[in-house]
Amino acid sequence: MTVRQRLSVVMIVKNEAELLPDCLASVSWADEIILLDSGSQDATPAVAEQYGAKVFRSQEWPGYGQQRQRAQAYASGEMILMIDADERVTPELRAEIEQVLQAAPQPDKVYSLGRLNLFLGRFMRHSGWYPDRVVRLYPRTYSYNDHQVHESLETEQAQVVPLAGHLQHLTCRDFCAFQRKQLAYAEAWALQRHQQGKRCGIFSVFSHTLGAFCKTLLLRAGFLDGSQGWLLAVVNAQYTFNKYAALWALGQSTSGDKK
Repeated sequence: MTVRQRLSVVMIVKNEAELLPDCLASVSWADEIILLDSGSQDATPAVAEQYGAKVFRSQEWPGYGQQRQRAQAYASGEMILMIDADERVTPELRAEIEQVLQAAPQPDKVYSLGRLNLFLGRFMRHSGWYPDRVVRLYPRTYSYNDHQVHESLETEQAQVVPLAGHLQHLTCRDFCAFQRKQLAYAEAWALQRHQQGKRCGIFSVFSHTLGAFCKTLLLRAGFLDGSQGWLLAVVNAQYTFNKYAALWALGQSTSGDKK
């Protein structure tokens, strides 16, 4: 008889006391919950411990990819479920995950979850935000890359198996907070590309910005998501502008240093 594989839920957090209860309640059935806190100033560690999570702390911030690697190193389960504080595992998704755990181990398979993304009160069904599949369930032999932002699992030649059920993602509940996070992502993205020797011209800044708006609203049918779809098209364009404008500005600064 096949022995059920143990599941470790792994999280990286900072100042997420408000969101953690619902998130942790949705994965309370896991064999263990590993939480790596990067210097929270609220009650995040205490809330996590109330829900039975094993809390570890790290004051240094190496970027999202390496931080996920660090968190996973504390896990002991054969299978890893990587989630964030603003995500919730639905009962339907839990049932799918349990089937994977009950089956014989498949070391050459990783599993993608479809996310329902919340944007200003609406779970988006278009705009490129659905089904927004992310590989989050996988054998512990796999790990994340070193990217500072937009990190992803190094799946190598593994087969990606899509699971039914949704991972709810409370992407944007507060517009201004969301914008601040987007700006931080754009800054980190530009710095990483700059360090890799990437440059862009001023024309690229505006062509990428316009392209992002048209792609979200038209090609990805964002207009079908109502008012939120139109706003998201503008937000995506703004985020793209910030990324490429920051990269352009870093290039100008480097050029100035050489004069």
